[in-house]
Amino acid sequence: MPITEVEKIWKDGELVDWADANVHVLSHAVHYGSGVFEGIRAYETARGPAVWHLDEHLKRLFRSAKLYHMEIPYSIEAITDATKDVIRANGLDACYVRPLVLRGYGEMGVNPLNAPVNVFIAVWPWGAYLGEDALEQGVRIKISSWRRNSQNALPSSAKASGQYINGVLAKIESLKAGYDEAVMLNEQGFITDGSGENLFIVREGRLTTPPISAGCLDGITRGSVLAIARDLGYDVTEENLVRTDLYNADECFFTGTAAEITPIREVDDRAVGEGHRGPITKELQGAFFAATKGETERYASWLTYVND
Repeated sequence: MPITEVEKIWKDGELVDWADANVHVLSHAVHYGSGVFEGIRAYETARGPAVWHLDEHLKRLFRSAKLYHMEIPYSIEAITDATKDVIRANGLDACYVRPLVLRGYGEMGVNPLNAPVNVFIAVWPWGAYLGEDALEQGVRIKISSWRRNSQNALPSSAKASGQYINGVLAKIESLKAGYDEAVMLNEQGFITDGSGENLFIVREGRLTTPPISAGCLDGITRGSVLAIARDLGYDVTEENLVRTDLYNADECFFTGTAAEITPIREVDDRAVGEGHRGPITKELQGAFFAATKGETERYASWLTYVND
């Protein structure tokens, strides 16, 4: 999905012009993928732009950095303020937010420990990740031949730049085969997630999503949907799933900051349920988007208002 350029990016403590937010070609992250990042959304509300689960996202950013022995030279509070600053500087009512911490220029070789650490926060307008129509009509997916990284090879608990090359392979495979997205299995054959989304199925009114131990990211939108579904009275479990669970589901959907809640209408050329968004997915979407707009008091703490 193309990036819409705005005016400013936050780089190492200051706002710089979009075109000046550069890294050197010999930066460690360029060669070895040694960076961690977050994907966050700010939504338009009656009180101005509000960032969805900002604190939770930034805590995960710091956990990811810790796992890779990257010392972020700013506090969570400083990055919170910087996120608000860069949204205000670009005059955005709603946007995607990408904090990025990377190992920069100065060292070459696999040992990263002496490379400097740079921090960026970029924001830009970004619509539905899998397409606006997909939020209602759903997407077609295939089970990828590429397996998800083993937990003891590249830990899924970190949102690290280099790890996503695994999902890139699955995404390309699915697109070239004529599908919208992929679903990946782990080495044991259990469902993990999409190339960049968590996954839920609905069967007989019960929601199930793979456990974190299967190898999927502990997604923040995933957690929001778990909470919302339980508050709506649904039975929700975390269990290992196999591909036939997707084929036989009444409903199926992706969750993620970019994907939000996107229905899955077809898996491996088999219609899911009635072949379009189901009623439970629709209800969850409605509750989710109401929360993002600040319309649900129960979830007010999930929003950080930019102008407060």
